[in-house]
Amino acid sequence: MDSLETGRRAPVGPGRLILVVGPSGAGKDTLMNALRADLSADPRFVFTRRLITRAADGATEDHDVIDRAEYDRRCACGEVALAWEAHGLGYILPPSVDTAVRQGLTVIANGARRALPLAQAKYAHVRVLLITAPREILAERLAARGRETREQIEARLDQADLDMPGIDGLIRIDNTGTIAESVALMRQALAVPAAPVRA
Repeated sequence: MDSLETGRRAPVGPGRLILVVGPSGAGKDTLMNALRADLSADPRFVFTRRLITRAADGATEDHDVIDRAEYDRRCACGEVALAWEAHGLGYILPPSVDTAVRQGLTVIANGARRALPLAQAKYAHVRVLLITAPREILAERLAARGRETREQIEARLDQADLDMPGIDGLIRIDNTGTIAESVALMRQALAVPAAPVRA
């Protein structure tokens, strides 16, 4: 069950929660890793790891692994900042997210459409970065991985969030250029000046 501890409490702030979302093949994890390296010297930004009921395999997001029993226990005890389920898996953002947001920091985390209404109900300041690309580019990238047939790729893209109209605070970033160009767009979305270019 999707879970967060809100009740009638005031929204959590004064910091921000940035959720990065996007379809498979958009390059979301690559850009998040690049942004993390780019902002590593800026103490205002915190990157958090999700806990997922999925084994780490080196081919998907770098995350902490929990089993279903631990997921259920944490949700029942309120030991989560946000928790949701999708595609048969459980996802958790840890309580350290709330601590950092209350300290006025900006927390950046991998998110999902299912998490957005939960986040917007709980936090005072939420921004969503949608990392995406044209469908044909996504199809090419997924095909290059060699994990799925063309039919499976088309079915995945039919169900993917290629766009998310009507989401408050959403900024769309088309990842069709270089990594540096996309990271610059992410910095702009976060209102962080571009890093100086070294001669």
